[in-house]
Amino acid sequence: MADGEGSVNGLQLCTRWWEASDRGAAILHYILEQVPHIYCLEAEPQPVEEEQQVQEHILYPLECFLFGEDPSDGLQKLEHKNYGSSSQQCGRVFKEGETVYSCRDCAIDPTCVLCMDCFQNSVHKGHRYKMHASSGGGFCDCGDLEAWKTGPCCSQHDLGTSVAMETDDCVLEAELQERAQTLFQVLLCYITDLMVWEEGDELSEEMKQGMNENTYYCVLYNDEHHSYDQVIYALQRAISCDHNEAHTHTALIDKEGRRAVKRGTLRTCQQVKDLIRSNSEHITQQALRVEILHSAVMAHQTFALRLGAWLQQIIGYSVGFRQVFCQVALEPGADSDKPCLISRLMLHDARLYKGARKVIHELIFCSLLMETEYKKQFAMKFTEHYKQLQEDFISDDHERNISVTALSVQIFTVPTLARQLIEEGSVIKVIIDTVMEMLREHLDNNQRFHFQGYNSDKFFRVQVIFHDLRYILISKPTTWTEQLRGKFLEGFSAFLGLLNCMQGMEEVKRQFGQHIEVEPEWEAGFSIQIQLRHILSMFQDWCSSDERVLLLAFQECHRALLRCTNQPFHSEPTDSYMCKHILHKRPYKVSQEPVSIHLPITRLLAGLYVLLCRADAVKYLSDFVDPEHLDFSAFAEHPLRCVVLAAEVSAEMWRRNGLSLVSQVYYYQDVKCRDEMFDKDIIMLQIAASKMDPNHFLMLILLRFELFEVFNGNCSSKDQDLLKQWNRLTEEMLNLLIVIVGERYVPGISNVTKQDVTMREVIHLLCIEPMAHSSLVKGLPENESHETGLESVIAKVATFKKPGVSGHGLYELKKECLKEFNPFFYHYTKSQHSKAEDAQKKRRAQDGSDKALRPPVPPPFAPAFSSIVRLLCCDVFIHVLRRVLQRAVEERCTLWSEAMIQRALHLVGQALIEEKTQLEASNVDEVSFDFSHKARTVGSDHGKSLFHFLSQMKKLPSLDAQKDMINWLLQMFEIVKCLREKSSPSAVCAVDQTKPEESFQDRKRKAEAAKLHRQKIMAQMSAMQKNFIETHKMLYDNVPESGSQGEPAAFMDCAMEFEERHVAVGPQQGVCPADWEALTCILCQEEQEVQAQAPAMVLTACVQRSTVLTQYRGKTLSTKEGSYPLFMPPDLAVGTHTGSCGHVMHATCWQKYFEAVQNTTRNRLHAELIIDLENGEYMCPLCKSLCNTVVPLIPLEPSKLNYESAKLVGEVLTLPRWIQIVVARIKGLRPAQRAEVIYRMLLDSNADVGKEETGFLEDDQTDFRSIHSFGVRPPPKYSSSITEMLVVCATTVHRVGLQTAPNELCPHVPVMTWNTCAYTIQAIENMLQEEGKALFGSLQNRQLSGLKAVVQFSAVQRLKSSQTVTQKHFTDMLAVLVPVPDTEGTLSVLEVDFFHLLVGLVLSIPALYQEENVDLQPSAISTAYNHLHLVQLLTMAHIVQVLLSSHDTSEVIGGGDEEESKAAEALYSTVSQHTEGLRTSVSGSMMADRVRRGVLPFLRCAALFFNCLTGVPPPEALSSTADSPDSHLPLLCSYLALPCNLFQLFQEHRDTVTPLIQRWCGNEAILKALKGEINIVRYPRKRNRLIDLPEDYSVLLNQASHFKCPKSSDDERKHPTLCLFCGTMLCSQSPCCHVQLDGEEVGACTAHAASCGAGVGMFLRVRECEIVLMASRTRGSTYPAPYLDDYGETDPQLGRGNPLHLCPERYKKLQQLWQQHCILEEIARSLEVLNVMFAFEWQML
Repeated sequence: MADGEGSVNGLQLCTRWWEASDRGAAILHYILEQVPHIYCLEAEPQPVEEEQQVQEHILYPLECFLFGEDPSDGLQKLEHKNYGSSSQQCGRVFKEGETVYSCRDCAIDPTCVLCMDCFQNSVHKGHRYKMHASSGGGFCDCGDLEAWKTGPCCSQHDLGTSVAMETDDCVLEAELQERAQTLFQVLLCYITDLMVWEEGDELSEEMKQGMNENTYYCVLYNDEHHSYDQVIYALQRAISCDHNEAHTHTALIDKEGRRAVKRGTLRTCQQVKDLIRSNSEHITQQALRVEILHSAVMAHQTFALRLGAWLQQIIGYSVGFRQVFCQVALEPGADSDKPCLISRLMLHDARLYKGARKVIHELIFCSLLMETEYKKQFAMKFTEHYKQLQEDFISDDHERNISVTALSVQIFTVPTLARQLIEEGSVIKVIIDTVMEMLREHLDNNQRFHFQGYNSDKFFRVQVIFHDLRYILISKPTTWTEQLRGKFLEGFSAFLGLLNCMQGMEEVKRQFGQHIEVEPEWEAGFSIQIQLRHILSMFQDWCSSDERVLLLAFQECHRALLRCTNQPFHSEPTDSYMCKHILHKRPYKVSQEPVSIHLPITRLLAGLYVLLCRADAVKYLSDFVDPEHLDFSAFAEHPLRCVVLAAEVSAEMWRRNGLSLVSQVYYYQDVKCRDEMFDKDIIMLQIAASKMDPNHFLMLILLRFELFEVFNGNCSSKDQDLLKQWNRLTEEMLNLLIVIVGERYVPGISNVTKQDVTMREVIHLLCIEPMAHSSLVKGLPENESHETGLESVIAKVATFKKPGVSGHGLYELKKECLKEFNPFFYHYTKSQHSKAEDAQKKRRAQDGSDKALRPPVPPPFAPAFSSIVRLLCCDVFIHVLRRVLQRAVEERCTLWSEAMIQRALHLVGQALIEEKTQLEASNVDEVSFDFSHKARTVGSDHGKSLFHFLSQMKKLPSLDAQKDMINWLLQMFEIVKCLREKSSPSAVCAVDQTKPEESFQDRKRKAEAAKLHRQKIMAQMSAMQKNFIETHKMLYDNVPESGSQGEPAAFMDCAMEFEERHVAVGPQQGVCPADWEALTCILCQEEQEVQAQAPAMVLTACVQRSTVLTQYRGKTLSTKEGSYPLFMPPDLAVGTHTGSCGHVMHATCWQKYFEAVQNTTRNRLHAELIIDLENGEYMCPLCKSLCNTVVPLIPLEPSKLNYESAKLVGEVLTLPRWIQIVVARIKGLRPAQRAEVIYRMLLDSNADVGKEETGFLEDDQTDFRSIHSFGVRPPPKYSSSITEMLVVCATTVHRVGLQTAPNELCPHVPVMTWNTCAYTIQAIENMLQEEGKALFGSLQNRQLSGLKAVVQFSAVQRLKSSQTVTQKHFTDMLAVLVPVPDTEGTLSVLEVDFFHLLVGLVLSIPALYQEENVDLQPSAISTAYNHLHLVQLLTMAHIVQVLLSSHDTSEVIGGGDEEESKAAEALYSTVSQHTEGLRTSVSGSMMADRVRRGVLPFLRCAALFFNCLTGVPPPEALSSTADSPDSHLPLLCSYLALPCNLFQLFQEHRDTVTPLIQRWCGNEAILKALKGEINIVRYPRKRNRLIDLPEDYSVLLNQASHFKCPKSSDDERKHPTLCLFCGTMLCSQSPCCHVQLDGEEVGACTAHAASCGAGVGMFLRVRECEIVLMASRTRGSTYPAPYLDDYGETDPQLGRGNPLHLCPERYKKLQQLWQQHCILEEIARSLEVLNVMFAFEWQML
């Protein structure tokens, strides 16, 4: 409804118009007066202001006139009186790309579809449905009774079918109807006049009124010939705008169809027009369409579009309004020559621009196509103008979905409308005449099509017309009227006229001598054949539904074939003699004369004849066709030529004719065309075989194969190529005989159903190999509804094997179906035949059967075709087989091939099976089939019989592969002989028959004996082994049971109790086993031990930024943000992960390899998409993992700990003493005076803390060199190559982690090495916990090697950094835990990740031992106590962190002993005393449980860290999975030298820790956090997973259909893309959501990945059903979505459209891909496999 009354009194205007003598003129005058004052007042449109004014000044008064009162009151009355009830049809118009659904069970045809909302609320959701993306332009068929067999309405539109469809009763009151008619008449006329406006039309006087200024617009229209860049180029030069402005103009032109690019005088607009045309014409030889329109015309055209949308709204109010509108639209013009308004709009459609077309089409959808009666009238108008509309469409360059011709699918697919249009509008003839008119230019002098040099775009548009013919024929009539018969046959005759132009078109002639120079055009002919494939089938279906129509159609087809003058003979008939038979035929050689593969009329006649046989109507054929003219031997001539052509191409006789002929033969036999080409040719040959004398038929075949003289013995040659050709042709000829006699699975040729035919096809496909559902569908022919019938038979013949984490589900053939296998199945290609034969022979060998691939028993021929079997016992057949077998027996190797013998044996088998079948079904006297008798008879021209040659072949070593088949044939001869003699088979035969079974039993018995023999030997060996152990018991007593295998001899003298210790920290540290074994370089294959002074060995590695562990997605970190990277925040926002595939190389080998990769890859096309050379990337030489650095392998320093000395040191070096020494060392490393000043300032500032805190610093006896008192040693010396690799790796970590330029002197370099060490360990711990794996023993050896190398590298890297810088870092980090002088702005315990802090402190503390002139590092004992005290201190701080961060959680979980609970309660009490705002009423057991769970990940990470750092093996129990999360806590504590009750730490060190707790809790940040001003991370941290996806994919599609782009208000197609990390729905590949990122324009996904995944992204493109992996702005790849159909297959692009369901295993694999940081690697591998020809702009995604 139009809003408000405003300054315009709509009711007064309404009264004035109603009282006017010419109401329409009054309304039109007002509109013409008002519109120029609203639209086109400025150069740029102002949509908001314009809409407000048009609502107020025009639309509101129009609504007042329509209702005769206030519109809101009138609408209420309309609804109250029930005139507003609308029909149940949904009518939603689909946008391009919108998902639509079709029910395979209930839809009348595949074009019947539902929108998302209707489908979700319909019964079809539980049926077999398909989903696909709409091309736009159609509408929802919900509520259309003719579209659905059941469930025509969803729950929203089911308003009572019978009532809702009877719209005739919805009559408006007389006055309201009159008002609507007047208003609709004037408005629709106004819209029509403006839509059909041409540039040169004069302005009417009424339009000129009120227009003082002489302003014009230069309007540029959209076309499909010019690209974006070309239009931008033309605009920049024509109107002198910048690129962005030109791009905006171009985008709007593409979207709306036109755009005013210049406003000014007529002269300036003309200049711009000329410039645009000249600039565009210069590029493409075709100028852009530019028009100059007066501003008045522009204003009125703009308003006309607005009126179209308004009319849609008004029509939706009432069925009565809709009917009135339809009447107005279809009302004939006052002038008899002038068409109705809707016809005018349709006929001008091709001249309209996109926006106008869209409005007009939607207006038609919501009016004329929603009313049954008016839909019929509109359909008649559409058919009347059909030819003109199609001509306009073909000359237009816009897509069909925005053409009015696309409405044909809404009209022609309605069964009742289709019948009416056939009967009253001769629509079949109209469509075919239209096609003929369009293709007439391609006819040659013989009235046959010749498409050389055709226009592909125009030809494609012509082919679209065939879709309309298919729509018309899609519903077969159930009842026929005489009028329907007549009109259908009229259309059928027109169709035969089209086929007549195809019969014999594009003939080919064999090329001799020179290769063909120019490949002839062939695609166009086959394109038409593919389009006609279903149409031919549908015409035959229509004919078969009425016996009289079928007979008349056969009559017409027969006449059409007789009229064809194509491919005449050029010679007189001659006589041919063979086996005392004479054939009188005209000679013709395919290899020398022209031949065409296109014979549609002949093939149609064959199809109609089979239908006559099936309907038992052949008996009436003589009444319609003169039997003398029904010469099927002549009709079979051309199909036989086609078959021979295919055979000669296979024999490579046509090589000089190029690939075009090879392609034609391929499609001739391919599943896309074969049912109306090759299959019909075979049928025609079978018809001829049933009508002709069998000897004459075979002689004809021999003649056409050019083998007649070869088998007559009159032809010999020594030319090896010619002999080879004869052999190949003989193979193909025998194959043809197998097919003609054996292929009976055609309804009408034998008594089989379509389901039987499909079942046989499926069996033979599965005999090749187990296949996926989609592969089976591709191998089966589709019907007009795109159905193959697979689902109805697959369960009967195959079992389904579900897929794993990758791959797809497979169907395997059931064993009982193997007997149906025919190795010479006529739909097999050569490769399929070979594969199937090998597969079945292997299967028979596994089952213990012989390898004979017997012919299957075929169904009997129908009576009309029963005489075909005579071929198998005729004289010429016996003669041909005898000749073939004789050549093999006489070992004339050049005259036979194994393939030839194989086919001959198969034919013998077919003949014997046929004879056996007949003998078993009838008395011997009644059976005239006597193959076995003739086969045993000595030939007149031979000394020996066929049976004799067969017996002799058994002895030939060259035919060993066929022995089983020969044996079976000899048995069959014996069986047939016995059946003729009415006796049982001889004993010899019986023995032969059981031989395979006995052989199998014998093999089985031998296998059992061998198994028992092996078991006996194994038992003897076991007994000998036990005896040896008993004899040499002393040897085994001296070997430790565990933990000592492979240990170096240097450690064997350690005491046993220490060897058994599994402690990695402190004075009780266990023994480290052997370090790196001798390793082999994967490049040079040389072996080397890892030693400090040896050349460096390196591991390939990949460093990348990661957000896998983040607690606040979207947060970024940089060095500008204060404490980072020295302190990692507890939310782990962005970390640096270093992963390795674990492959080892020499550093020198790697450097050579890397240089070679750099040199070769630079020359590769689009190499930058795979690897980033500038950033040092390369692929691992062995596993092709993506890498960007190497990690040097560092040997572990042997741990020579003197446990007695360590124990004595421990009595002195307590935790407080250690803190004093460390702080004193820090203080002593600075100038003495400055340290004193800082010390005093520190005392003053912390005066309120008390002496407890500063007590550590008040011991004057602590000298700054006291730290050396507990042992020092020189640091290890490493070779120059190892130190060089240390720098390489550290620089890469620093560069990637901080996204900065390489700088090895940056003070952050050592920090980033510690950070990547810590983060990598945390990521691995997270992954192991997520997958439920044990902490130790779960990683593969190569993964563990990579982690160990990273830790050792991080520990040693400090040697290449400034010791002063490292000391400064240590000081700053330690200040978080204890008060350190000269340290300001210390972070609180809630702002630091303590595992990162632990790694940093442990790896940097050796720097404190450095002296000015002496390189020193702590001894083993000093190191042990440093580690122990750091672990204890950090564990206590982390426990306090856990307590502070869990202050507002309320869950209560029991657990823990009483002592632990009391200790926890005491600690919490202490913490709460020093913390303002902390709850005090918390139970000790709850706090103990929180601490146990919260601190566990820290301890697990610490255990991994110290295991890699020290090499001490962990307790064996940690190598098993935990029953509960904290059951491993005591073991971890033991391994880390911590008490099992962690709260004991606070009790043991109460005096030391209490002032520290006071300091930790007194930080200002703690108070802010407790008040909620700072985000607090809870412990344990939540484990990140990919978002939860719905089980049913249609739910996701539903979400996508309701997705609205936040930055766009239009309804154009979008690409909703879901981030799987955080669940954000993004608008992908759309300019509306492009943003600037670091000065570069990128798409929404790229920008989101930068913040959400540190550049890494994993997105689900919902409408395309595919995953997109992104790793940077320039790199990405697609990945299968984790949704599978019922057949275990993914469906990218929703190509198949089957229902999809989430596969949890595949989604878990995606999650592992992310958590294990393998996305970058997956992208590189997928791009490496693909040959990237055209770069995809991933940054625009």
